[in-house]
Amino acid sequence: MVADKKIDAIHNELQRWKSHLEFIEDEMSFIQKLLNSYLFEPRTPNLFERLQQFKLEFMASKKEKEKLTKLIRGHESRLGGIFECTSEVCDISYYEKHSKLENRILQYLEEYVKLKAKVYNYAGSVLKRRKPAE
Repeated sequence: MVADKKIDAIHNELQRWKSHLEFIEDEMSFIQKLLNSYLFEPRTPNLFERLQQFKLEFMASKKEKEKLTKLIRGHESRLGGIFECTSEVCDISYYEKHSKLENRILQYLEEYVKLKAKVYNYAGSVLKRRKPAE
């Protein structure tokens, strides 16, 4: 159960989440540049619409990532309050919030991986083919 976790383990978990979200930030930057590039076969049916849809989905994902980053920062700052709180109710409340945040982050990571796979699968099928060197 989450209540059994030690404070240092929770702190490490928060650091790991922040690291994942920072990595995703770099990935998103790359994918957004890919979506804005001219590397796609222009005669692909519905190319513009598909690329626009991916851009919108990435914008929504980026907003959610930013919300999660803020939630993690706030959650992390409240971690120190557990030391000062003598009531077990404080601990239980914090651990419940931690568990909810963990579920939200895991759900986000799962959705992000699906979105990334969708983009790469589509992009791989419509990239311009290089002409072989003669």
